[in-house]
Amino acid sequence: MDDADEVLIGDGPVLVSLRSGIAELVLNRPDAANGMTVEFLSALYKAIMKIHGDSRVRVVILRGNGKHFCAGGDVKVFASKGEKLPDYLREATSLLQIVAGALIRLNAPVIASVHGFAAGGGGFGLVCVSDFVVAGKSAKFLTGATRAGMAPDAGASVTLQRLVGFRKAMELLLRNTVLSAIEAQDLGIINTVVDDEHLDAETRALAEELARGAPLALAATKRLLWNGVGTGVEACLPEESRTVSELSGTYDAREALDAVMLRRDPEFEGR
Repeated sequence: MDDADEVLIGDGPVLVSLRSGIAELVLNRPDAANGMTVEFLSALYKAIMKIHGDSRVRVVILRGNGKHFCAGGDVKVFASKGEKLPDYLREATSLLQIVAGALIRLNAPVIASVHGFAAGGGGFGLVCVSDFVVAGKSAKFLTGATRAGMAPDAGASVTLQRLVGFRKAMELLLRNTVLSAIEAQDLGIINTVVDDEHLDAETRALAEELARGAPLALAATKRLLWNGVGTGVEACLPEESRTVSELSGTYDAREALDAVMLRRDPEFEGR
């Protein structure tokens, strides 16, 4: 395997490079905390498909540029859609479910390397569909959906309860508890916590270990494990998408978006 970096996608909202069989899939909207939009999700899916079609890839590292891994949906873009938000989110959540399914079905193991916030379907959801998760000590994890008047997506309504159990998943999703990296590790959401300054090196070391493994055996084992969970995940994705789209048309969802923009507490009315 070649030791030189090869840039596969060098600009745009998602970047991809390859070195020694390890692909880096980089969320690249740092000024928006890697917040997800329709355009961003479309680019992410295309990047995953590019990796899927490259037989040289043995491991994928998923990380974010800037201060955060991914803070979820781009609330400024969502708020700008007004009454068209349900249609916009119908498209966005459909793309997100395709992305989640594609990561699950990649032959190569996916390692999420998390710093800053991993929140919402975009951040927290992608963590839950990754095969390994390494996080810096200062990383934070938040489901966040119900706080924004929405429902979980990216398959988190299934993956989270498989990771932490039904009762704890209900608590995290309804109470929107912010978890530290250590708390997330204790619950089984992530594998490893490292000092922030060692995050890249430790993630790379794990990727190199996996890249030395038997790729067909690793891919088959990943498939067997996800088959036990993945059928449930993929079956729930359309219902998640419909639910998020429907909720986005409610007063409470618009109130939550306004509250986030103005940095105040929302006042929900149940309509």
